[in-house]
Amino acid sequence: MRTTIILPTYNEAENIRRLLPELLSLPTNVSICVVDDNSPDGTGQIADEWAARESRVTVTHRAGKLGLGTAYIAGFKYALAQGAEAMLTMDADFSHHPRYIPAILEKAAQADLVIGSRYVPGGHVGYPLHRRALSRTANLVARLALGLHAQDCTAGFRLYRDYTLRSIPLDRIFSNGYSFLVELLTLIEKRGYRIVEVPIVFKDRQYGKSKISSSEIVKAMYTVARLTVRRLIGNL
Repeated sequence: MRTTIILPTYNEAENIRRLLPELLSLPTNVSICVVDDNSPDGTGQIADEWAARESRVTVTHRAGKLGLGTAYIAGFKYALAQGAEAMLTMDADFSHHPRYIPAILEKAAQADLVIGSRYVPGGHVGYPLHRRALSRTANLVARLALGLHAQDCTAGFRLYRDYTLRSIPLDRIFSNGYSFLVELLTLIEKRGYRIVEVPIVFKDRQYGKSKISSSEIVKAMYTVARLTVRRLIGNL
């Protein structure tokens, strides 16, 4: 499968210079699309330097911090236009470690969406206790309210098959930020696609600052409420 790894970035200079060589050294031929939101710390320039010497790396520069959801969509559209058969999304801060990518790619043969999951047997979250509790609660609420079967509804470590994304009206997804992940998963599940979860150990970042904020939590709550109403009226 022609696979493109999509890396949304904002102020990830310390991580991107370590992550790109690890991805390029994987025992599988993948291309990489960095979607940078005009990072003040020079993340985009570091990615450009890699792209200049490595044909498998491309960089999409955006005008500013436009949100995670639209960054994913920009990466999806680029990869689909280049003929990618699968698109793998991951964080650029090593919380999603590249060592899990071969196992995720292997499962793609039997699934339409593969999730690198913290909440299936063998998975684990390396967060402080209060953040683990928040994450668990958010997942439970999303699963119960939206009738989702995936155990890790908020995971960003995912591999989407091309036909799965082509069937989704990406430009009509309302959510941005991390709540985009819940909305996209809901639309995929409701279309009956096969979803497989691969256990991963999720570790907190060592470098840079987390992008999770109180406003993101509020947005996620609103997204779940909005999608629940749509589910109840049969409009998903």
